[in-house]
Amino acid sequence: MSTFKQRQSIANLLLGTNMNDDEDARKTIFTSNCSIEKLPDKVILHIFSYLSHLEICRMATVCRRWRTIAYNTQLWKNVSLRPEVSGLHVGSLESLLQLISVRFGPSLRYIELPIELITHTVLHELSSKCPNLTHMLLDFSTAMQLHDFSEMQAFPAKLRYMCICLSEVIFMEGFMRKIYNFINGLEVLHLIGTYEKCEEEEEEIYEVINVHKLKSATPNLRVINLYGINFIDDSHIDAFSSNCIQLECLAVNYCNKVVGSTLKALLARSKQLKCLLMNGTSLKSEYVMQAEWDKCSVQELDISGTDLSTECLIDLLTRIPTLRFLSAGQINGFNDSVLKAWMEGGNPKSLIALDLDSSDNISDEGLARFINRYGAQLQACVLSGMTHITDQLWMTIMPILTNIRIIVMGTTERLGGNIHVDQLMDTIGSHCTKLERLELRWDPENLRFSDKSQKAIDLLRVKCLKLRCLVLSDGRYYETVKANFERADRTTVVRTTTSCRVSAYHVLSNYNDLVFN
Repeated sequence: MSTFKQRQSIANLLLGTNMNDDEDARKTIFTSNCSIEKLPDKVILHIFSYLSHLEICRMATVCRRWRTIAYNTQLWKNVSLRPEVSGLHVGSLESLLQLISVRFGPSLRYIELPIELITHTVLHELSSKCPNLTHMLLDFSTAMQLHDFSEMQAFPAKLRYMCICLSEVIFMEGFMRKIYNFINGLEVLHLIGTYEKCEEEEEEIYEVINVHKLKSATPNLRVINLYGINFIDDSHIDAFSSNCIQLECLAVNYCNKVVGSTLKALLARSKQLKCLLMNGTSLKSEYVMQAEWDKCSVQELDISGTDLSTECLIDLLTRIPTLRFLSAGQINGFNDSVLKAWMEGGNPKSLIALDLDSSDNISDEGLARFINRYGAQLQACVLSGMTHITDQLWMTIMPILTNIRIIVMGTTERLGGNIHVDQLMDTIGSHCTKLERLELRWDPENLRFSDKSQKAIDLLRVKCLKLRCLVLSDGRYYETVKANFERADRTTVVRTTTSCRVSAYHVLSNYNDLVFN
């Protein structure tokens, strides 16, 4: 192949364009004295599309041409104006109004606004100048008081996705009353509470948003995520289920007032409900056992961090017709007898994701039996937080996990023995070629590796080409692995447990709809 054809093929791959469609562009790019100044505007625009908005703003200061390209509305379809998220800070409402009019316009699809920019004037401008806006996040979490919305007469009317970060003490009804008539087309709703900010002893709990009125204004919801809201209870779940007949996914993670008393009604009404996430709730076994699981459509279930009994778990898992995702970690009642009953009387044949994090009452023999039978179909396997599940078990079951995409293993507790990580990496690289996310939580002091560990890391990197996230505890081995991947220009793969966690949630059918921050 000639040098010119080689360069043409490489450019087609990198730029994702067909140079035959633009003869002038092809000639410009492949001349021997080519420089970035000679690249066509559409090529620079394509390159800019891979940058963050903060970086695009910096590019705009280079020259007039780059400034014009950087302000192309095609680059501003998805915008976050929360400084802590994107680094972008709009200093005044006047500046934002100008941006909406000049830079965002009809191209804008998604916007995130912090409390200081949520005013009726801004919302009016978004409504009139951004007719294609379908996704919006309103962050009220740091609010001490709201702006005056008494004069608000317009709101974006084509929203399909809305996320509201609630304040601890600010009541939202005045604002919500103004937007009820505009949000009946919503399909995805996120209400994000202050779970992470709450202290153990709460003085008083405020119901800062009226869920019973909200459900009447949003009959077309498919996905509802109520995350970490301290006032959400079973009556709110009952309210949504009574009005949202198209409900596919309901998440009430870390809503600790939910005990499951309306589960029976929920399953009876919501015939399309396939995903039910109740991590960290206060579920009671008697309520769970009363629900008609054998007649439901639920395929994805998260009951982690609950106090369900062994009897309840056996009853639940043997009655659900088809279960493709199960997260049941941190449950004392989950033991070998549950796994055995599920294998003998249940239907795990469709299971693709299993999360049993910190389930100390399950033996390695019980897990080995289950995975030997169903491991070949698993795409996500989380067996972390258990001191008795060491590299020996993983070395045994790894050849079975041929379709695995997500693995989480290890514990932060100091172990009596050592983990021979070179052999482990070699086994993963040899058998788990579809792997996308891997986390090893073991304490760095427990990891044993040799001077030849680079060979095992090389095998993992070369064989697992889809690997996009490898999380390790900070230490010598982390630095070794990070340097290896960086030399191969895969700089974003290796991360530390201090800032990153791997979850089985990535295989959920509604995962993209559930992402909220």
